[in-house]
Amino acid sequence: MEAFFNEWLWKEEYWLPPGISWQDTEMKEEEGRFPRPRDLLFSLPLAVAFIALRYVFERCFADPLRKLFGVEERVRIRVVPIPKLETFYTQNTRLPSQSDVLSLGKQSGLSQRKIQTWFRHRRNQDRPSRTKKFWEATWRFVFYLAFFTGGLASLINTSWFWDPSECWRDYPKQPVADAHYWYYMLEMSFYLSLLLCVSVDVKRKDFKEQVIHHIATIFLIGFSYCANFVRVGTLVMLLHDSSDIILESGKMFHYAGWSWLCDPMFIVFALVFMLTRLVVFPCRVIHTTLVLSMDFFQPFFGYYFFNALLLVLQALHVFWAYLILRMIWKFAFMGKVERDERSDEESEADDDEEEEQEEESSWDQRKGTMNSKLASLADNCVLNNLTNRRSISRLPKAR
Repeated sequence: MEAFFNEWLWKEEYWLPPGISWQDTEMKEEEGRFPRPRDLLFSLPLAVAFIALRYVFERCFADPLRKLFGVEERVRIRVVPIPKLETFYTQNTRLPSQSDVLSLGKQSGLSQRKIQTWFRHRRNQDRPSRTKKFWEATWRFVFYLAFFTGGLASLINTSWFWDPSECWRDYPKQPVADAHYWYYMLEMSFYLSLLLCVSVDVKRKDFKEQVIHHIATIFLIGFSYCANFVRVGTLVMLLHDSSDIILESGKMFHYAGWSWLCDPMFIVFALVFMLTRLVVFPCRVIHTTLVLSMDFFQPFFGYYFFNALLLVLQALHVFWAYLILRMIWKFAFMGKVERDERSDEESEADDDEEEEQEEESSWDQRKGTMNSKLASLADNCVLNNLTNRRSISRLPKAR
């Protein structure tokens, strides 16, 4: 097996520029650490540790913080179990078409209105709770804040932080500092834990894009470490963490109902996102990997593969920027941000919840109208009784 990997996977032309062999990258202990592919195996147990740490964190820290923020659950209507509808819901689809509704109506003997209401309440019943959303946002906020702070502290005094061309000086024989080694291992472990938990986390409207983002990020971190693109990789991770801090904190305020703080946070997030993802990332990072690197070595397989992954990330940035610009348009012409177009809410749940709230409000209005009519009718009855009694009492006097 080792011979197979050495012959096919670890070919020098895949990972190193032309004219450089693995022997040229060997370093003495006093020269520093050179990244080895086997180091990435350490990220697997770390990912499991992150999942366990998240479980403890959400219940011991995020839940008290939720109570402090005043995050409350909405009352949800529990549906009456109807076997035929439940079977269709679990085995076919959660959103039946009009023809499906007609067919279910014939089978169950219920009206279309009752069937649609049952499915809407059933979907809302399966929605993730606001507590779960707040826990997830708090966990990500703490992670991004901690590692952005640590990453910035480890990079602020490096030469390539201020001059991206320094990423390629003396490449590939570049030692990796211990701080950058742990920065890589923890970042990769975190995204591995997110990918492992994607089926149980809150499913958002950009679910597919998020999965692609996690996979591309894991490949990008792993490949850049094996090819010793660590200097560029640290810049990429730092840029991504910077705007995610504001995004997750904005979600926390949104779930707490602090609408007066959500709109300013969204504006700050939009500015930071546009600056880091659409200006700094393509103009500084991608430019140095595509153009400036050519001054230090000739293109090879790792050069093309690494840049392809960066371009996939940039395409996702453009997609999310489009959603953010839609929100800015709504904010400019409606005066408020109604919902997070990027990744804050579920794809179906909010529409169902809005319909349910409208249904409840319309019922409250009808109930209020009925109560007012009953009250006026009761008043009229009382007045009529009083009038009749007075007229009866006056009859003997008239006689």
